[in-house]
Amino acid sequence: MRNIFIDSNIESKFRKDGYVKVPFINADEVEILKNLFFETLPQSGGQITSGETGVEQANFITYDFTFIDKNPEYKRLVFKIISEYFKPHMDKLLDNYRPIIANYIRKQSDTGEVPLHQNWAFADEKLCSTVSIWCPLVDSTIENGTLQVVPGSHKRFGEQRGPMIPWELEGIKNDIIKNHLVPLETKAGECVILDDSIVHYSAINNTKELRLAIQLICVPNGFPSIHYYMDYQSNPNEIQMIEVNDDFYMEFNPWKKVETPKILKNVSFLNKQISEQEFIKKLTGPTFENQVAKDFWFKFKQIFHA
Repeated sequence: MRNIFIDSNIESKFRKDGYVKVPFINADEVEILKNLFFETLPQSGGQITSGETGVEQANFITYDFTFIDKNPEYKRLVFKIISEYFKPHMDKLLDNYRPIIANYIRKQSDTGEVPLHQNWAFADEKLCSTVSIWCPLVDSTIENGTLQVVPGSHKRFGEQRGPMIPWELEGIKNDIIKNHLVPLETKAGECVILDDSIVHYSAINNTKELRLAIQLICVPNGFPSIHYYMDYQSNPNEIQMIEVNDDFYMEFNPWKKVETPKILKNVSFLNKQISEQEFIKKLTGPTFENQVAKDFWFKFKQIFHA
């Protein structure tokens, strides 16, 4: 099992809970990154709206992320800025990871809800873990819509995750928000590092001040970055696992079909919704990684006893 963190104590807590909160950048860096957000904002092309995705099933977008900006050059600029400031700090924590996506996340007053979700899968999570470094540039509180997570929910749901793939937790989202979330109030400059497969959410900003945060998504070196794609209209029972390069995330409208894809494999898909009771049970069940080990030993024993 590949290490995620350099520090074994952080590693142990992360594998148990699916996230850790640690000090990250200093107060001067917080102010610089905050100022750079406003300085570069005029280069933004504006957010892709659900009506502009070209896909009937695209969800209404309620949040303001750099990743869904219309201007690829603005996305590249933000990626360069955030990566340069974050990388020295992430290299002290993460064991040989590289950044692939950078976001300024802006919540203006009375808006900015990020629906309950898991991040897309950016690598084969049976073999490794991808992480998001989430760092608020102002103190993040329950009142201004801080990050909330379901501890221990990582690598247990939605193994193949992408923009057009139905989610097995869709029917119980309100129950999870009501009964299972833990809010992570976080000071400016601290960060929460979370497994991209953890179930998480953030509510609207109920204050009069802007809530600004940064997200940097990282994958381990030595593993290809992937994108799961489903053509829901032509074949809703199959998912393509596509290998992509890092520039894919700068140019791509994530809801549209990949041109000339490098398909690693096709995966059968059954659109099954689970109940809240099943959700609770799976929280203590095997992870994707553990299931790989279990399948290996089962096959090994079959061969040994043959």
